[in-house]
Amino acid sequence: MPPRRITFSRNVFLPLTTVCRNRCAYCGFRRPVGPGCLMHPGEVAAVLDEGVRTGCTEALFTFGERPEEVPGFAAELEAVGEKSFLDYCRRLCLDAIACGLLPHTNAGVLDEPELASLAEVNASMGLMLETTARVKAHEGSPGKDPEARIATIEAAGRLRIPFTTGLLLGIGETAADRLESLETIAGLHRRYGHIQEVILQNFAPQEGTGMAGAPTIPAAEYCATVRLAREVLPREVAVQVPPNLADATTLVACGADDLGGVSPCSIDHINPDHPWPAVDALRQSLGPDVELVERLCIHPRYVERGWYPTTLAPLVRRLSERLREQQL
Repeated sequence: MPPRRITFSRNVFLPLTTVCRNRCAYCGFRRPVGPGCLMHPGEVAAVLDEGVRTGCTEALFTFGERPEEVPGFAAELEAVGEKSFLDYCRRLCLDAIACGLLPHTNAGVLDEPELASLAEVNASMGLMLETTARVKAHEGSPGKDPEARIATIEAAGRLRIPFTTGLLLGIGETAADRLESLETIAGLHRRYGHIQEVILQNFAPQEGTGMAGAPTIPAAEYCATVRLAREVLPREVAVQVPPNLADATTLVACGADDLGGVSPCSIDHINPDHPWPAVDALRQSLGPDVELVERLCIHPRYVERGWYPTTLAPLVRRLSERLREQQL
């Protein structure tokens, strides 16, 4: 019997700004406006160069949602010659493409024109649904309104953007909420066909946050949620777990089939206390019955369908061919 294939993407992590309009009780990423709250082009260039040097194929752009709504942030943008943060993100995505890295942007809640603009310079994009429930952890966070997040994911489907979404487990939702969330995502995919993977991310408490003392999801409950996701989601949609936050070997045995982005050169800026495992160590821990296979941030079926902008066509083809040659 051939080994089971588990996929991952080799990426470099770029936290463009820690300024965010939301105030989630579990978040240790958000910071006030001030020195260091915005990555400048030279800092981005250095990280991109390191990503190329270490064999990455993906530039993961992550940042706080709608930072321009936070007083004082406009001056930070003016310092880098921009008035719009999304325009700044587009500019840096073009820099990533020029370096030979495929951009994947997690921008928070966006409307359809904003998504369309970023889609011109991204191979894929993402937005965590987190939960369809209204939970206390999201109080003071307008961008965590479930309807707003579902609307963004749906707009991405209309635009044929290869998309990542997911659930954050252990933030006050119930088992019934998880089922409803998974069914919502499955329904969106059946309508538009654009969901590449669904992340099942366990909440990890961080010092200095409102949920610093809260427990994370028990291992058995986590495994049960992975099994549930594999039952509810269409087969072509990958069930992803983060190997720096959880025991990937156990969760793969429960049905997970993707490990998401694993960086050889940058930390997980959302969960900085949890370092990425080395790819070789992951491969060894998964055992001989599992084949760990590198992929691009845009999954092969979307490459075959041509769901990427013409701006990226030469790079998508080149990197796809490079991975094929490596895996022969």
